[in-house]
Amino acid sequence: MKALIFRGPGKLEWGEKDKPTIQEPTDAIVRITKTTICGTDLHILGGDVPAVTDGRTLGHEGVGIVEEIGSSVNNFKPGDRVLISCVTSCGSCDYCKKAMYAHCEKGGWILGHLIDGTQAEYVRIPYADTSMYHIPEGVDEEALVMLSDIFPTSLEIGVINGEVQPGDVIAIVGAGPVGMAALLTAQLYSPAEIIMIDLDDNRLELSKKFGATKTVNSSKTNAVEQVLELTDGKGVDVAIEAVGFPVTFDICQQILKPGGRLANVGVHGKPVELHLEQLWIRNVKITTGLVSTSTTPMLLKTVQSGKIKPEQLVTHRFSLDQILQAYEVFRNAAKEKAMKVILSND
Repeated sequence: MKALIFRGPGKLEWGEKDKPTIQEPTDAIVRITKTTICGTDLHILGGDVPAVTDGRTLGHEGVGIVEEIGSSVNNFKPGDRVLISCVTSCGSCDYCKKAMYAHCEKGGWILGHLIDGTQAEYVRIPYADTSMYHIPEGVDEEALVMLSDIFPTSLEIGVINGEVQPGDVIAIVGAGPVGMAALLTAQLYSPAEIIMIDLDDNRLELSKKFGATKTVNSSKTNAVEQVLELTDGKGVDVAIEAVGFPVTFDICQQILKPGGRLANVGVHGKPVELHLEQLWIRNVKITTGLVSTSTTPMLLKTVQSGKIKPEQLVTHRFSLDQILQAYEVFRNAAKEKAMKVILSND
C-alpha cells in the first residue's frame, strides 16, 4: 500500500509499505477514505516529538471502512463506516475507567506516534471496539474527520478545562484549526465575548464569521495592551493557548483577570517562562492536557443536529497521493490561506 512515511526532522516520503495485518484479536484493519494533517504532525516534522522514529507512518485522524476485524471485536464488522479516534483506548485499565483515555496504559496517543497512523491507504486500529465510532447516516465525512482530534481537543482541553461559563469574556490565542474549533465549541457555553488573537488578518476575518466578537492582530499591536483596552483594563476570564509557543503562552498569562483560567492546548516544543511571581496573588488556574476524546459521542450528536459545522474549517482538498503537496500548503498556511486540508482516498 501507499503511505506517508516520516524520515526524520524535515523529511517526508510518499512510498510503499506493507499493508497492515491483524496482530491482536482486538484489532481492526480500516481502509482510509478521508484523512487530514494536524498541527501536531508539523511539530513531529519539526523534531519536537522525538518518540516518532524514522519509518513511521504519520497521521491520527480520519474516517474509513472496516475491512477486517480480529476475533474479539464485537461492535464492528467489515463494511462498517467508522470515525477513528486519535486516542486509542483499551477500555479496561485504571485510566480508561476514569475516562482518561489519553493515558490508557495500553494505548493513548499512539497512532502516527508510536505505531503507524492514518495518512495511508490502510491503518490498523488496536482496541477497535473502544477506539472507533459508527458514522451516522447522512453526516458529512469531512465534518467527521474534524471529530477525530481538533474538536474534542479544543472542547476538552480548551473550553472545558478553561471552565467557560455563560457571560464570560474569553480570549483564544491562535486562529489556526484548533483555535477555530475552540471558538466554535466555546459558543456551546454562551460566553459574552470571544476575543481572537493571531498574526494573520485573513484568519482573524474568518474568525468573525465563526463567532468571534473582537479580534487582535498581535503583529501590528501589543496584544496584551490591546486586550486590556478591550476589557476596560480588567482582562479576560479565560485565556485559551492554541499555538504552543512561549510568546503565545506569555500573552495568556498577562491577560488574565483575578480568578481567571489559562487553558493550554498548544503542543510546546520549548520551555516557557512561568510568571508565578505575578500570578500567585491573582487566584488564577492553569491547566494542560492531552485529549481523551470522551466528548466525541456528544460532538457526533451536535454535528448530526447541525449545531456545529466542522466542515466550515476545510479550505483545501487533495487526493491522498497528493499528500506531499498538501503538507506544503498546510505548512504555508498564511500564504495559502489554509485552515484544514482533506485528503481523500477514493
